[in-house]
Amino acid sequence: MSNSHFFHKDYLEKILDECLNKTLGEVDKNNVFDKAKGKPKITGIAGDVIEQSVLGYPADTRQEPDLDIDGIKTELKTTGIKYKNNKKEFVAKEPMSITAVSPDTIVNEKFSDSNFWHKIEHMLFVYYLYDSPTTVKSSQYANFPIKGYQFHEFNSEDVEILKNDWKLVRDFIIGLQKEYENYEDEYPRISYELRPSLMYIDTAPKWPNRPRFRLKRKIVSNIIQKHFGETLEQLPKKYTSYSEIEETCHKLSEEYGGKTIGELIDLLEINVNTINKSIGEQIIVKMFGGNSKKMQNIELFNKLGIIGKTITLTENKTRKEDMKLFTIDFDEIVSEECKFEDSQFYDYFANNKFLCIIFQKPYADSKRIEDKFVGFKMINFDEQFIQRDVRQTWLKIKYLIINNKLQDVISLNKEGKPIKNKNGEIRRAPNFPKSSEGNVFVRGTSTTSDVKPLNINGIQMYYQQIWIKGLYIVEKLNNESYI
Repeated sequence: MSNSHFFHKDYLEKILDECLNKTLGEVDKNNVFDKAKGKPKITGIAGDVIEQSVLGYPADTRQEPDLDIDGIKTELKTTGIKYKNNKKEFVAKEPMSITAVSPDTIVNEKFSDSNFWHKIEHMLFVYYLYDSPTTVKSSQYANFPIKGYQFHEFNSEDVEILKNDWKLVRDFIIGLQKEYENYEDEYPRISYELRPSLMYIDTAPKWPNRPRFRLKRKIVSNIIQKHFGETLEQLPKKYTSYSEIEETCHKLSEEYGGKTIGELIDLLEINVNTINKSIGEQIIVKMFGGNSKKMQNIELFNKLGIIGKTITLTENKTRKEDMKLFTIDFDEIVSEECKFEDSQFYDYFANNKFLCIIFQKPYADSKRIEDKFVGFKMINFDEQFIQRDVRQTWLKIKYLIINNKLQDVISLNKEGKPIKNKNGEIRRAPNFPKSSEGNVFVRGTSTTSDVKPLNINGIQMYYQQIWIKGLYIVEKLNNESYI
């Protein structure tokens, strides 16, 4: 007999329709938020409200799906969404926890019979808008509105990817149990050794804390954006593994290797007015059969976190140019409750891959249109680099702001003299980590030097981006073979 809570779908839709655009506090008829009084954090408070006050059943931690909807076992997930930078579209607040990674159980499971598959086969998402730039106390979740709900099933292509991911985890655990007498000592490797190979899922936290399967934030964001009407371009070919993507890259390198940017523009029929660095992304998209200018407008690359980067080697096959990555979310970074592993910094480096399209200049003063296509390389950031270099920069930024150590410092040239902008003003910059201090550093950018829209601790500044040192990228590229 099923222990899931039974609902007819039409009745469930009626209940949820009545909640739309109401806050979690307004629908909390059973006063679930009372338990949050005086407590800064209660995990899953939004889900408790939907379960106990909207649907009327107590919370439980069983591995069986929560609901029985007209005979279909369905997992309920109350999911936080946040505005993207444009304040119009939504992204996932965080990865979506699914179920425990149980080493003693998973080794005897098949995917179709696994707890993981039973949890994700049929899902009901209830979306609430985490409408705050900073972390709030649990009681303040009462102010967040319910923006939508969605009955979700993964398509056959997604199921194949999820199955492959799950099998990677299962087979890795089986291997550890066979190879090591004290195999539990090896379990911390589950959460970091498999990360570069997993497409849709990851596992967290790290052993000895019992890890859970999670849908990556990018995957959850992709589901959310589709539901709320954002459209991304589909490529003509389907891909179910990173190896299939790399196989296409290899074929493209064989087909187009040695061609100049000018020749590629003609061959691929790319409409372009000016040839700048962004042409590399357009070339990648066209090679894969797409039409968008940005790789993040392609669904495949968007949900897998594959970011296009153009690398131009000198005529001597070297490169020292630093690489800009992402704009810092300072509201998150100063939050006392945000741990590094849950941060924008960790998520970016852990869950994105750089697909580098590599060109080479034929001679020192050649124009970009003459650069020749060499091939592709894929860059992943390992856990050691993330925990050492990225964490160090994250901690330094956090320390400077929280402890009021942030300063607006005059920028000096090699002779120690103040640098002046084109408007004659002396250039100044906050004392965030610089490239001289490590591989991951901060640099501000703006369209004009006299506009500083950001104010941190009373200091006006440009929007601040995370950069990675060019010499480190060269080292990474040298250690990677062409795809």
